[in-house]
Amino acid sequence: MTELLTFSTIEIYLTGITLLLFVIQLMYNLITYARPLRFSKKKNQSETSTKNTHLPPVSVIIYARGDAESLRTNLPIFLSQDYPNYEVIVVNDGEDTDSEDILKILSNKYEHLYYTYVPVDTQYLSHKKLALTMGIKAAKNDILLFSEANCQPLSPKWIETMANSYISNTDICLGFCAYQKDKGFLNKLISYDNLLNGLQYVSSALIQHPFSGNGRNLSYRRNLFFAHKGYSKSLNIHAGADDLFINESATRRNTQVVFSPESIIRIENCDYLSWKEMKISHAVTQQFFRGSSLAFHKLYHVTFFLFLIAALSTIFICVFKNWLISIVAGLLIIVRFIIKASVFRKSSLLLQQKPLCLSLLILELVLPIYNMYIRIYRIFRGKLDYTSRI
Repeated sequence: MTELLTFSTIEIYLTGITLLLFVIQLMYNLITYARPLRFSKKKNQSETSTKNTHLPPVSVIIYARGDAESLRTNLPIFLSQDYPNYEVIVVNDGEDTDSEDILKILSNKYEHLYYTYVPVDTQYLSHKKLALTMGIKAAKNDILLFSEANCQPLSPKWIETMANSYISNTDICLGFCAYQKDKGFLNKLISYDNLLNGLQYVSSALIQHPFSGNGRNLSYRRNLFFAHKGYSKSLNIHAGADDLFINESATRRNTQVVFSPESIIRIENCDYLSWKEMKISHAVTQQFFRGSSLAFHKLYHVTFFLFLIAALSTIFICVFKNWLISIVAGLLIIVRFIIKASVFRKSSLLLQQKPLCLSLLILELVLPIYNMYIRIYRIFRGKLDYTSRI
């Protein structure tokens, strides 16, 4: 028994470091990433029937890239929202016969649908930013909602839920976009990445530190766009029409978060190359982010790997001499995973995304490594990532 209570210097240091990193990981999972859960519960308990009786007119701007089948499937859902006064503006990046035929048919059926095209030969670095600018200029209303052709609202109350979040000083409303459930590890990895990113910008916005948003479910005032001179600050890159613009224009007081079941948008599955291109584009825009929120969330992965290394080192070094410490270190790994799995499972259900369960064991190891690969890939790719298209 005396031997069990005798600790070497390295054992003391390893145990202390492991416990410290365990506490840091607990704080991330139970405070930061569980914040939307607590906010949602508090909101449900205090919610009354005092909904906004004056529903403002809304312009919904849909960005499309010649995906005729997505327009055929998803656009009628946007056009059939249970909302009294809104218009839908589709801006198609390029002209194709199939998309044009679908838009013509739907415009004959729905009087509040308008559409236009970005000419293929337009000399503009970012066709998406040009497309959105065209849509914003064509919009009749001050409150704008943004999404894409490969997305669809999960509720006919999507517009109402987003518009109801606007109060006198609100200029921006951040929504969540869930990935469609599918088979395969890639879908799980993309879904986990999407959920983690969503929890990060939602959690930060809830404590009045907004730093990003998702352009597939995003709303802001038309006046805000022109007050910030549109995308003039980031015309040198294709990406940034959503996350970088929000980072530039969001403040403590002008941003609201909406993530009730009625506010969720769902996106169709994407292939690996599309997801990789999106990751590269986000890596480009994130280097221009102001504030420390993004750095704070990146430390989550750093402290996780340091905790794992410290805990495993403690287990192997102490397993023969002080096996009790090894057991405690092993239990800390298990407890941390159970807590994270519980928080992320509840968050997935809250945000209408399929829970990942045991696959988290692999996903939280693979994603940070893949993110590192993207950063290294960008270095060798050089300036080409500034002209990539997503």
